[in-house]
Amino acid sequence: MTDYYRRSGDEGQQQPYTTGGSPPPPTHEPTPPVTVWPGDGGAGYQPPGGVVQAGPGGGPAHRARAKRPVALIAAVAIVAAAIGGGASVLVQRLTDNGTGSSGTGVTGTNVSQSSTGTVAGVAQAVSPSIVEISATSSAGQSTGSGVIITGDGEIITNNHVVSGADSVKVRLSSGKTYTAKVVGTDPDKDLALIKLAGAGGTSQAEGSGGGLKAAALGDSSKVKVGDEVVAIGSPEGLTGTVTSGIVSALNRDVTVAKQQDQGQQQQQPGGGWPFEFGGQQFNGDTGSSKTTYKALQTDASLNPGNSGGALINMNGEIIGINSAMYSPSSGSGSTAGSVGLGFAIPVDTVKADLDDLRSGGSS
Repeated sequence: MTDYYRRSGDEGQQQPYTTGGSPPPPTHEPTPPVTVWPGDGGAGYQPPGGVVQAGPGGGPAHRARAKRPVALIAAVAIVAAAIGGGASVLVQRLTDNGTGSSGTGVTGTNVSQSSTGTVAGVAQAVSPSIVEISATSSAGQSTGSGVIITGDGEIITNNHVVSGADSVKVRLSSGKTYTAKVVGTDPDKDLALIKLAGAGGTSQAEGSGGGLKAAALGDSSKVKVGDEVVAIGSPEGLTGTVTSGIVSALNRDVTVAKQQDQGQQQQQPGGGWPFEFGGQQFNGDTGSSKTTYKALQTDASLNPGNSGGALINMNGEIIGINSAMYSPSSGSGSTAGSVGLGFAIPVDTVKADLDDLRSGGSS
């Protein structure tokens, strides 16, 4: 009769014995103890059971198994390092103030990657390129805005801001004032080009910039309804006022006055900007001499004095020149302010007209 018994610690091994006889010889050689070296679990380490089992070929089986977690740990470390590196780059971009080597700006602006897409970043980058324009004529004085487009002092604005003016003064964001001359006008597109007298070139220091800050002209053909925009101008003489909104519509037919006197009168204190849209007249009579152009519609707040200022995308590029806004009467003879119905001349129209404006424009 053969019985089997299991001793404590003999995991999975059965030792047979035969009653009344000698036990049979073992089927294999006893496993010799194996020294555990540092790195296989630490010096003096013994796995549970007290004896290290040999693997195929006589080597310690637990050593081969130990390599797997070590390899796994190494792989995890590599992945963690990669993630950590990416995180450090992200933190660097988020904390970069645009002065480091990683802060690359948009062409023609100082918008850093960390500020791109924010109103604050756009305002900081483009505000130095926006000016306040004061034009005086026999009909009175008008106040509008303009956009610097070259480092030697070329400025684009609306025709109705400078039409018929005897003198034009320009105030930069730094506070410095220049006299400007009208280079060319295009009443049909409500555009005008003026140039600062004595501004020199980029060697003329303005504030901390070391030169006139020319704005980057974008591509209005890529503008979509719903795009975020920023408007900068001088409403009611408040230089450098920043507002924001979205593009509400494209290709709106807007009609404005061409007549010189009418253009001056519409900028009188408390006055609106006469224009027609959808067969209706807003802010007064546009008169008999008028023109119609395709405009971008925006809900960014515009007020008298924003005329000729910039409508800007979130990359800091000029996409339009603000030209008209609807301001309903409050009933007391003064205007009630912006109601989010403004219009801008697309920048592609401006770019197409620049050569004509530089040669004197059209009357």
